[in-house]
Amino acid sequence: MKVLVPVKRVVDANVKVRVNADNTNVDTANLKMAINPFCEIAVEEAVRLKEAGIATEIVVATIGPKASQEQLRTAMALGADRGIHVETDEELAPLSIAKILNAIQANEQAQLIMLGKQSIDGDNNQTGQMLAALAGLPQATFASEVKVEGEQLVVTREIDGGLQTLKMPLPAIVTTDLRLNEPRYAKLPNIMKAKRKPLDTITVDSLGVTLKQHQKVLKVTPPAERQAGIMVASVEELVDKLKNEAKVI
Repeated sequence: MKVLVPVKRVVDANVKVRVNADNTNVDTANLKMAINPFCEIAVEEAVRLKEAGIATEIVVATIGPKASQEQLRTAMALGADRGIHVETDEELAPLSIAKILNAIQANEQAQLIMLGKQSIDGDNNQTGQMLAALAGLPQATFASEVKVEGEQLVVTREIDGGLQTLKMPLPAIVTTDLRLNEPRYAKLPNIMKAKRKPLDTITVDSLGVTLKQHQKVLKVTPPAERQAGIMVASVEELVDKLKNEAKVI
């Protein structure tokens, strides 16, 4: 079974970001970049499927500038077999990314596509669902457990009321949630081996995909600073302020 895992290059989750001077985007100059945490969970789950003898090949793919190859090499150090880099300097909307991934899937014919439920920069939570619609494949989002039973995929997913278990035929698309697993750290020997694993660089045009500008960022602003609280002398004063100032009761 071939598993396709799309990954995204984002600012490291432990780094505090700032808006740039002209309020057009986040300032990423000199910031540490990493694999999107949800994508890393997807890579880990694919590697576990391979270790269990279920998956035979793991292909990681990313869309972004040349520097994104660093994240592909990291994914290969974690256990992926080869990488596909769709090189572009454009900021793409989720629909455009889904179209590109659909074209990659048409070439790769993977039995399982596993990707993070969302990226920590855009927080859109749209790409997996759009890809499933474009590819005409069954999907399970917010997965907390994934099992392969023959030609069937059994996924436990997190919903507002608890857990829901779905069974669907392969090929299928799964988006991963935080509780699915805990990603491993890449070992130094594997990091060195990853440098020799195949990595293909292609363009959007070579995939035969026509992209449109589906959305435009007008302005990026930081959240308002939280105001300091105040001390009250009595319960009566607290109730008065909640009623007349905060107007929550």
